[in-house]
Amino acid sequence: MAMIETINLTKKYGDLVALDNLNLEIQEGDCFGFIGPNGAGKTTTIKILATLLKPTWGEARIDGKVVGYQNPLIRPIIGYVPDFMGSYDDMVVSEYLEFFAACYDIHGKQRAQVVRDVLELTELAYKANAEVNGLSRGMTQRLSIARVLLHDPKVLLLDEPASGLDPRARIDMRELLKELRRMGKTIVISSHILHELAELCNTVGIVEQGKLVFSGAVSEIMAKARMGVLVHVVVDERAEEAARLLAEVAGVTQVDITSEDGRPRIDVTIDPRSGLPVSDLPSRLIARGFRVSAFYQEQVNLETAFMRLTRGLVS
Repeated sequence: MAMIETINLTKKYGDLVALDNLNLEIQEGDCFGFIGPNGAGKTTTIKILATLLKPTWGEARIDGKVVGYQNPLIRPIIGYVPDFMGSYDDMVVSEYLEFFAACYDIHGKQRAQVVRDVLELTELAYKANAEVNGLSRGMTQRLSIARVLLHDPKVLLLDEPASGLDPRARIDMRELLKELRRMGKTIVISSHILHELAELCNTVGIVEQGKLVFSGAVSEIMAKARMGVLVHVVVDERAEEAARLLAEVAGVTQVDITSEDGRPRIDVTIDPRSGLPVSDLPSRLIARGFRVSAFYQEQVNLETAFMRLTRGLVS
């Protein structure tokens, strides 16, 4: 049984369809990256899973429990981190955590120990007596995660946790999330920082205009986006003539001339089923008297996969 499952999940605001029959399946222990342009439906999905919104129709389940009907059973096993935390005047970090621990019915010596444990895990122990409103953006996000770890949830729902963080804070956040995954948490992260999701997540889902474009393993999305082997060739002169020569090679499906550092660059797409060795291309050019100054194959990553599989639509 999947830890998180949505079945034809739909959310409408009047005539606006924010989610359109979304079907997701996330297994226990997965770190799932939720990708899509602003307005695509990511935050709406996470808020429904966090029991903060009701779907218009369809169903969402967490650990087999139905969102909307079994919320009292779901809330103890989830932790929700929004993109921005609320304001807490005149409250220090330890008081903030003790307050939320009390909300989870954690009391006495156990509460003091739990607060110490999450402060250590999130590396905030030295900030225990600092005012919450005086924390940096990175510290605030770590405190948000510390808060949702107080009751040791099975599932973490993180909406843009790295938004607005400086490079150092993003690295710290990434390492913390890796540790939480090693602890066996099921994690859902929405983010625009795609190269970091590729490092963190074993599965991803792309949503566009409220519809699921792709869901599966990171390796599967790379394979789907690899519509051909793309090779870049830079020659010192006669770029158009070189492009015509390469276009005649069996297995080459497309040739374009672009620019790199002010020099013409030939972009060559090879049908991966053709069996054409990539190294054949510069060899053919050199044999015809061309001087090849650069030659490399483009690697498909999560960013290029996202761009190839979406059109930038929103709900």
